Amino acid sequence: MEPYSPERRTALLFCGTGAHGAYQAGVLRALQEAGVKVDIVAGHGIGAATAALAAIDGGARLWEADGLWRGPRVAKLYAWKWPLRASGWLLLPLLAALLAPVLFFAVAVPVPRIVPVAATVLTIAILVVFAVHLAMEHTVPVKRRASGSWWWRVVGAPFDATSARELVTDALWGLIRGAAPLARPDRAALGRRYSEVLAESLGQPGFRELMIVTHDLETHRDVVGALLHESYRRDFMARQPGRERMAEALDLAGIGREHAVDLVGGALSVPAGVDPHLVTFAADTFWRGETHRLVDRPGAVARLLEELYCAGASQVILVSAVAVATGPHRLVSPRLDLHHRIGEFVASAEAAATRDSLEQAKLRFDGLFLICPAHNAVGPFDFTGAYDQASDRRQTLTELMERGYEDAYRQFIEPVVGASGEHLHIGDAHGQRVLDDADSPR
Repeated sequence: MEPYSPERRTALLFCGTGAHGAYQAGVLRALQEAGVKVDIVAGHGIGAATAALAAIDGGARLWEADGLWRGPRVAKLYAWKWPLRASGWLLLPLLAALLAPVLFFAVAVPVPRIVPVAATVLTIAILVVFAVHLAMEHTVPVKRRASGSWWWRVVGAPFDATSARELVTDALWGLIRGAAPLARPDRAALGRRYSEVLAESLGQPGFRELMIVTHDLETHRDVVGALLHESYRRDFMARQPGRERMAEALDLAGIGREHAVDLVGGALSVPAGVDPHLVTFAADTFWRGETHRLVDRPGAVARLLEELYCAGASQVILVSAVAVATGPHRLVSPRLDLHHRIGEFVASAEAAATRDSLEQAKLRFDGLFLICPAHNAVGPFDFTGAYDQASDRRQTLTELMERGYEDAYRQFIEPVVGASGEHLHIGDAHGQRVLDDADSPR
């Protein structure tokens, strides 16, 4: 691999799910603070949200005191759906009411009348919860007809991604509208406005080209949305042998401009854990107004590297919050909750895909640079932090964000960028200093 050079076309690629976006925010803050030149930002999963904000000079919305990863709303991301939460709280006293007669019988005491009454009331309350949920589902306009028994409509996927989509959408709209007290438009109008702002501002400080990948369950293929400079835009949409390019590529500066926010929503949909994100394609696109189901694909890093190469990138900075196993005797006790089981699989699949993709990408790119933690106890769904068995303490998202900040300096800025001889003005709380060869390790 060639040494880092700021003269090359550079892509910054974020891959990860859920809470791992806090690590990405710390890395982005360090790179932005150090003045590292980035031409394209790309991502899948939560990385798509990070890339979408970074593309329009909104990275600070990720790490500010009231930003996305420090605000109170982050603790409620990907929570259990409300019928499951409500019925779960009602189920506990119901079990107590059902077991109470056994206890009273054991001590030879008559069962109070309130016990069967309470059991009946709690049972009816659980049925009412699911009935209300079913009624609400039927009142929502149906975009896609689905088959199956009615109870599957009630149960569905266990987790809700709506809060994650709303949080990211609000952050994007806050950047676009500025100080104007305007109501947030629908997804199509917001996507169109986002694409217009980015297309008009490309070339200005803080604005970068964008690439997002999500997976289409209907077509069994990835959907790649990109907003690139005109010279690279034509190559991105060009026909490729044996592939229908219009079926998988969306030009966010052209006919796909309404789907920028929808692609981010699809990337935030964890497969199997949440319901897919429904996207109705425009009538003038390849799919002619069809409604498809979009989800994230943990191994999409390989597709992103392929598309970035086609978009002219010659060196890539890849950011992942998944730590790499360094040797034996590092086993920890697995958690059995459903959040952790799904998150563990997603993180493991991402790590394997990243390792395989980097080996293959060495044949294409002049430079590949990986920023990842040596150890990370926070899983994709640990939005309130996680207990670390190695250090015997609880780690928070703020600490994960700071680790990303430190890893960016320790793994890339100082040893790679500093060793290249580029002069970087690095701002900190005490002013600014210049990083050059004198600061890099020998």
